[in-house]
Amino acid sequence: MLISEQKPLEEILSYLEEDKSVFLIGCNGCAEGWKSGGEKQVAEMGKGLQEQGKTITGSVVVDMLCDSALTRLKLRTYKKEIAATDSILVLTDGAGVQTVAEVLNKVVHPGCNTLSSGGAHAEWKEAERCLECGDCMLEFTGGLCPIARCSKHLLNGPCGGSQDGKCEVNPDIPCVWQQIIDRLAKIGQLDKLEKIVPPKNWSVSLTSGPPVKRFS
Repeated sequence: MLISEQKPLEEILSYLEEDKSVFLIGCNGCAEGWKSGGEKQVAEMGKGLQEQGKTITGSVVVDMLCDSALTRLKLRTYKKEIAATDSILVLTDGAGVQTVAEVLNKVVHPGCNTLSSGGAHAEWKEAERCLECGDCMLEFTGGLCPIARCSKHLLNGPCGGSQDGKCEVNPDIPCVWQQIIDRLAKIGQLDKLEKIVPPKNWSVSLTSGPPVKRFS
């Protein structure tokens, strides 16, 4: 189980500054358990955003948002509402946010931070996609996490060393920063790469920071 807590409303509103309409997605799994994105929290967030002048085109709470097949199937029911919205706000952990970014060709905003759970992770068919850093930066990377998926754990990338879309350090895996660039270009947000992400407070992360790698 991944522990998540909602980001401050002021931070969420800064993400939504240019969006007039929002579609909300929560999770009946981890987020419901930690009261960060269950039915009640999604309803409360919708009400709060409406009070701030946002139009809520719809909302849904998926049983296990980190299950891409289940999420894709569930969201088909809301095809019209999602097509009509400017962006998606996801109230769950980083794994769930990345699932939504994977299955939808829409701007996806993280509504929560994922905190250290002491080693328990959501299950994926590929490598882990959330290192529970405590300050989710998926807003700036198109919903793809460079901390978990970049061998160099770069907060600001790319490094320039990848070849043919493959990682310089581990050629067996794709360069996530190339994927981030492709994703941001697809949703018309390449300008987000101009924002410099400051160093993190790793004391709230699962690993207390990415491991130091030595290159010979």
